[in-house]
Amino acid sequence: MTLPGVSATLIHQVEEALDEDEEEMLLFLCRDVAVDMAPLNVRDLLYSLSSRGKLSFMGLAELLYRVRRFDLLKRIMQMDKAAVESRLCGHPHLISDYRVLLTEISEELCKSDVSSLIFLTQDYVGRGKLAKDKSFLKLMIELEKQNLIAPDELNLLETCLKNIHRIDLKKKIQKYKQSAQASAGTNYMNALQASLPNLSLKEPSYPAGLQNGRSKEQAVGVGHLGIQREPVKMSIQESGAVLPRYITEERYRMQSKPLGICLIIDCIGNAKESLQHTFTSLGFDVQDHFGLKVENIQQTLKRIASLSQHQNYDSFVCILVSRGSSHSLFGVDCTQFGLSFDFIKRLFMGDKCPSLLGKPKLFFIQNYEVSKNQWEDSSLLEVDGAGMNNVDSKARQPGPFMVHREADFLWSLCRADVGLLEQYPNSNSMYLSYLSQILQQRRKLPLLDLHVELHSKIYDWNSKVSPKEKYFVSLQHTLRKKLILS
Repeated sequence: MTLPGVSATLIHQVEEALDEDEEEMLLFLCRDVAVDMAPLNVRDLLYSLSSRGKLSFMGLAELLYRVRRFDLLKRIMQMDKAAVESRLCGHPHLISDYRVLLTEISEELCKSDVSSLIFLTQDYVGRGKLAKDKSFLKLMIELEKQNLIAPDELNLLETCLKNIHRIDLKKKIQKYKQSAQASAGTNYMNALQASLPNLSLKEPSYPAGLQNGRSKEQAVGVGHLGIQREPVKMSIQESGAVLPRYITEERYRMQSKPLGICLIIDCIGNAKESLQHTFTSLGFDVQDHFGLKVENIQQTLKRIASLSQHQNYDSFVCILVSRGSSHSLFGVDCTQFGLSFDFIKRLFMGDKCPSLLGKPKLFFIQNYEVSKNQWEDSSLLEVDGAGMNNVDSKARQPGPFMVHREADFLWSLCRADVGLLEQYPNSNSMYLSYLSQILQQRRKLPLLDLHVELHSKIYDWNSKVSPKEKYFVSLQHTLRKKLILS
């Protein structure tokens, strides 16, 4: 029999809405509270926890928060992100800091990073025990089984992250250690014995963080990427005692004048003016282009990526509005060629655009998707020939960058049916309209919080219109700090 508020129906709705990556994350997060269980899937896990009195309504809300499914919090549980955060600040947690830390690290690793970690740990796990395509979380489970990693034993993971040049993630572990020491005296407490205060409240990377296409995010997330709160005193209840805790803010510098270049490429013609006004008022140098062909889009992006003045700015914004496929833009060429999203991202990565290394790079894309049978014969425009293939191979080798080349990206992609342009030829994109509105009215809030509001507005819009009029937003990001565009 389930606890009040955690019905079988509710559990079924949650399980049905999660994708494979989110299910893996949720199962990993619950390993400590389900230590004596062997659930085959998320539904069995949640039902077993609930029937044993280990999962309350708020516990389920916390799990959805941790996998950044804020849409499910709102739609299924009638809660918002702020309510869950408030609860987490003043009450014991279902999930330990240790589990949260590892899932956040997981979402910040690209496939080549995970492959390198599997290789580096094979002397400990056993040669051939883990396939090269296994996930980071599965690797962590194998290391836990052999007592090579635990809440108070993270040295091996730190060393491996250092060896693959992910110093940003090594520092995340060090902050976790400092926080755990501050809240538990001089010694660590086992995750099964205490509910550690969670280090960071990570934002949604819905379908995925420049890494796995959920995509993921919250990501979003992807994704993610840990975002620290502003300095604030928090209390955690533990056996009736209230322990003070301070969390140090970590924020991107946003002080240059201008803040950076805001490149707008509008191949539709329904967004340019409002976006110009918004980003000019935010302090960006807006450079706009209208009605470009794919070749011209490519040339413009390459020119902007090579500008030396990026070194004097604190950020970069790129807004793209075009028809396209699920993975490319068509420009005004329609179906002749497609400029792939992967190519656009690579142009601004740390090894190709070092003047933006360590600085936030924000992409907002409105893509009006053409049905597959209209573009299946189209080509993808990949330039630089073999040189582009060398980018990934070089990036896997030790280099001078202390910040990973894929770090500090935010990729907000909105898909809509191309039929909208025919049905409402003079109408603006609801995604871009809401984005402009929120950025102007709430600019002092963190950008990821604003994106949650954007998702909420799009969700409300979609609930009132026909399927052909809906917008679908995915957030991927590898931001490492709090970002406020003010």
